[in-house]
Amino acid sequence: MVLKRRVTIKQVAEQTGVSTQTVSRVINGRPDVAAETRQRVLEAIEQLGYQPNALARSLIRRRSHTLGVVTAGLTYIGPAYTLNGITDQAEAMGYSLLLKVLPSFETDEVTPILDALLARQVDGVIWAVSEVGSNHAWMDERLPVLPVPIIFLTMHPQSEVSVVAVDNYMGGRMATEHLLQQGYRRIGHIAGPLAWWESRQRMAGWRDALTEAGVEVCDAHWAEGDWSPKSGEEAIQRLLEQYPDMDAVFVANDQMAFGVLSVACRRGLQIPDALAVVGFDGIPETAYLWPPLTTVHQDLYALGRTAVQHVVAMIEASQHADQETQPAEVIWLKPQLIVRESSRAANHLDDAAGRMDQVPSVVHASRLRPV
Repeated sequence: MVLKRRVTIKQVAEQTGVSTQTVSRVINGRPDVAAETRQRVLEAIEQLGYQPNALARSLIRRRSHTLGVVTAGLTYIGPAYTLNGITDQAEAMGYSLLLKVLPSFETDEVTPILDALLARQVDGVIWAVSEVGSNHAWMDERLPVLPVPIIFLTMHPQSEVSVVAVDNYMGGRMATEHLLQQGYRRIGHIAGPLAWWESRQRMAGWRDALTEAGVEVCDAHWAEGDWSPKSGEEAIQRLLEQYPDMDAVFVANDQMAFGVLSVACRRGLQIPDALAVVGFDGIPETAYLWPPLTTVHQDLYALGRTAVQHVVAMIEASQHADQETQPAEVIWLKPQLIVRESSRAANHLDDAAGRMDQVPSVVHASRLRPV
């Protein structure tokens, strides 16, 4: 196979009888070219099969149109949905991605990761990992002098950075307040890994909603899982032993809720008459369980798209010397409660009858509650 030699800008200029500078202006969409000349150049580009050298153009413009993305746990639904949103929005905005997949959600090797991305001339960074390392010294040292914009998809100790995140605290409150409105009072909780900010926020929403309703909360009322269905099975079995009169449970993700429903089925517990269940994530499969699972939907695809939109806006702003540095911004995405059979008012809860239509489906962004 004989490879065809790459067509150069000089060949396009020779074919159209104009200078290479004129061809360059046409390629870059400059307005200072006559319409007839522009048409001749475009026709020559198509005939010759000319392809602009993206690397050379990025060097000239000092932009690579590449975003660095740090992520982990792509076998989990949440990170995978978020990455899909990042990928689609980046493509729509003309950016390619340089992906760094960490072997673990928790890592202290932050500086080498950033250095590797910067060495590849990324224009900006999206940090899509829940935790940012137990040693946060790198934030004080590196972030103030980072030469490119960075946006996080989780909260962290340093507040002077931009964040796009789902309001997990409000999602936890929504789930718990819904169960309270249905008449349930003894509401347990299966948390995700408490090393995760999202888990702590959902748990705080559960705890605060119960406390404000006058319901006592103690350590026997919750158990920790690791997001997997297996851990949901193990956690609900522990909860049923340590909180035997529990009549409802808020589970921090849908996959762990699958494990809860499995144990309930094996034990002959009728859902929701013996135990009401609410999950979190809103994955499509929850509609096809029996009973269908009530869940707090978080639009993780939109989370990824929003992150790209905002980091690109930060990049564009940084290209203009006359613009002031953009202040750090926290953007909350609103969760939505999807009410199904798994949490309807149980037969013995007469005072809760008819309240399903009173439950708000969409919440407004809240301020972060520290935990």
